[in-house]
Amino acid sequence: MRKTVFYVPLAAFLLLSLFLLSGLFSDPRDHGSALLEKPLPAFSLPELQQPNRQISAADFRGEVTLLNVWGVWCPTCNAELGFLTTLRQQGVRIVGLYYVQPVDSAFGEKFDLPALQQQVRDKLAEQGDPYLFNVVDEQRSLIFDLGVTGAPETFVIDRQGVIRHHHVGDINPQNWPQLQRIYQQLQQGADYVPTP
Repeated sequence: MRKTVFYVPLAAFLLLSLFLLSGLFSDPRDHGSALLEKPLPAFSLPELQQPNRQISAADFRGEVTLLNVWGVWCPTCNAELGFLTTLRQQGVRIVGLYYVQPVDSAFGEKFDLPALQQQVRDKLAEQGDPYLFNVVDEQRSLIFDLGVTGAPETFVIDRQGVIRHHHVGDINPQNWPQLQRIYQQLQQGADYVPTP
């Protein structure tokens, strides 16, 4: 009986240690997405600067696209704008999904589209504009459907509108080569096989 009392806490300690140790060697930017290898969720949302134009999943078919979740309120998003602009100049197709911060009507806050449009114009004029267009998701419906946990996040979408890769965090010169390989494989029509 005394041996059992000794081994149970030891076994629990070892299991906990293994769990924590595995976390040390995992990549926090690489987490599974339930939508990988599935079509972009159905949606119809306005284009930020031309709200009469509705954007849908059909606008992502035909060309490989990076769908970049961002916001002017996000310092990391702002930092990646310059590099993303360079990618667009190199022919990479990038669409923005603007992450609207929640407003609290109890405190008299309201969504102000003209003010947001001006903020975005100013920011993109200052930092660079990598976007073919920006989808504005006031209710964060598409954000939730995609399982976005924050900004920036980027989804690589193939010509058929299927999500093939999900990148959490900014895109920069250090991590772009891996994403570029995926993007180019999809551009060439090759089957991209995600690495485990």
